[in-house]
Order: sequence, then C-alpha cells, then structure tokens
Amino acid sequence: MKKILVIGGGTGGSIVANNLSRQLSAKIRDGEVDITMLSASDKHMYQPGLLYVAFGEMMPDELYRDQASLLESSINFHVDPVEQFKLDENWVKTKSGKTYDYDILVIATGSRVMPNKTPGLSEGAHSFYTEKGAVELFKGLRDFEGGKLAIVVGVPHKCPIAPVEFTFALDQYFKDRGIRDKVEIKYHYPINRIHSIENVAKWAKPEFDKMGIEYETLFNVEEVDVENKIVKSMEGSEYQYDMLVSIPEHHGMPVIEDNDLGQNGWIPTDRHKLTMNGHDNVYVIGDTTNLPVSKTGSAAHFEAESVATNIASIIKIGTPVTEYDGKVMCFIEAGHEATYAKFDYLNPPDLKTPNKAMHWLKMSYNKMYWTSVRGLL
Repeated sequence: MKKILVIGGGTGGSIVANNLSRQLSAKIRDGEVDITMLSASDKHMYQPGLLYVAFGEMMPDELYRDQASLLESSINFHVDPVEQFKLDENWVKTKSGKTYDYDILVIATGSRVMPNKTPGLSEGAHSFYTEKGAVELFKGLRDFEGGKLAIVVGVPHKCPIAPVEFTFALDQYFKDRGIRDKVEIKYHYPINRIHSIENVAKWAKPEFDKMGIEYETLFNVEEVDVENKIVKSMEGSEYQYDMLVSIPEHHGMPVIEDNDLGQNGWIPTDRHKLTMNGHDNVYVIGDTTNLPVSKTGSAAHFEAESVATNIASIIKIGTPVTEYDGKVMCFIEAGHEATYAKFDYLNPPDLKTPNKAMHWLKMSYNKMYWTSVRGLL
C-alpha cells in the first residue's frame, strides 16, 4: 500500500488531498493507496475574508467551515499537529505522540505573522491578518473621526496585493462616511516602488495619486514609538500618526523552523517539481515554500493541482506528467470596483482598468471558495 500523508488543512493541503482522493479513488477502494491528513485545527478559515471583516462587510463566523466537511470521505483526517519530521526515515511524530509513516509527504503548513519582530509594532499598530486583529481594526476605523492614518508594510507577507487593496478600501470607507477630507492617508513600502510586482506598482501609483494617497518608498519599519505615536524607518525617516495599520512580516510555521527544514520557516523547494530540495518524495505547497511567487490562496491552489496530478501519475505510471509554471491569479479590490493580476514565472501581470463586474465576481468567489477548496472549481 502507498501511503500519502498531507500535513496542513489549509487551501493547498485540502485541494491536493481532495484531488488525490478522486484521481486515485479506484486504488483507494482496492486498498492500494491510503491518504491521511494531519491538521492543527478542526476548522478551516477563508483568510482573504479578513479584509472584509476589517471594514464590517463580513462577520468572523462567515470565514469558517468544519475541516472534515470539506474533505472527501476516503481521506483519513486527524486533528493532531506534527511536531517532529524524520524525512530520511519517512515518518513524522505528532503532538499526541503518535507516529505516521509515509511513502509520499505533502507539507502545507502555512505561515504566521511576526509583529513581535519589530519593537512597538504589536502594541502600536492594527492589522487584519488575524480574526482578532481584523475585528479590532474595524472598531478602530469606526471610531476614527479624522487625522493621520499610516500604513506600513513588512516583508515577506502573505497576499502581496493586500496592502494595495486595503488602501483602496480605506479611501472608499472614509468617502462613504463623508469624512475623507478629514483623513490623511500615507502608505509606506519597503522597496523603491509602491509594490514588489513592477506592473502592479505602475498601475497603482496613478490610482493613489487620484485618491490623494501619500506614499513613501524605501521605508523599512525599525520601531514604533507607541507613546508618541511615531513610526520610524531603518532609513532614518519617521512619521507621526493618529492611527497605524501594519502588514506585518511573515514567517513559516514554528514546526518548520524547529525541525531545521528551512530558514524562517520557508522550505527550499524546486520551483517546477514542487519537491523539497534533497527529498524527491516530499512536496511543498502554499505559503510554506521559499518560491518567488505570491503567498496567496491562488498560488497554493495551482500548486496543489500540479502536485496532485504528479503524485497520482507517479502511482499510476511511475512518472510525473506536469510542472508548475508559477501561475498566480489575484483579484484586486479597488473600492467598489476590482481588477485582477494574472501572471507566472515568465509573464508579468497586465492589469486592466477596475470595473464593477469584476468586483461582483470577487464577491461571488468569496462564496464559491468552499467549492474551490474541495478541488471542484
């Protein structure tokens, strides 16, 4: 029997497990293949929804489903997070003390925010990357009647488009409240343009100008003076704010660092095969990789499809049949309109003018996600 072990129940882990369950259904029925998923939670969160929670457009309970309900019935699902990896011996040990051996391993453990890496950031800034943070940010925005609002960005971070989306949403939010003229919004970004993807930066800059958004590039946050409400950069500049919102630096999960699988929790991964360097039977998808692609649900989705196809073909005919090309597609909310960025390793995004139809498509996808994560969309 071939044992496939999936670590992590997020977007990537769920899609790869579900696709494998269907592609290998006959072999599972015949007892030739076994698929097991180990997760740290019995719940699955739709993480892009946190941005909507921050503006009161979604409630936190709308973001969750029971993880088991999203999986094919042939998948053995256990809430028992892995604590130890023995990759050379093909087994893992979990928090409960159990061991699971495997023939093929898929690691999809995700990432976490690290505001504590910057002095004062946890205490002085709001963020929308956790449920608690998004709710607190909404309350802060609701009570904000005017003044200087600063946005600061740490790298790397999940969903690279999010700082731009949040800036558009802020502008619209204060317009809808009738106080946009009382709010000074300033956006700070760590490199010498306003987004890491050059074509996104070229598109966003004139849009920011039209909205009256100030921006400062080459601003890497060094510390936040919480008492005096001043955010300081490593480059020597500073900005005094009335409200501070951060997109914090992200790391991979502690279990990856604790097992020395990759610096800062990012596992060295082959950009086309999606195998861990040095371990051909270990696949890595989603935020856990160190690949030069966006850490988004979209990337995890396309990676998971590629990995599932290859694992199934290896079991059926002894060889992989496809490669991941770096494909990503991200919606970009722009107030009550939206556009999208579609790109891969070789082709940069070509952004179109935002429109209402694309906004409603994005809103529809918020509902369709649960079909997508089952690998049916």
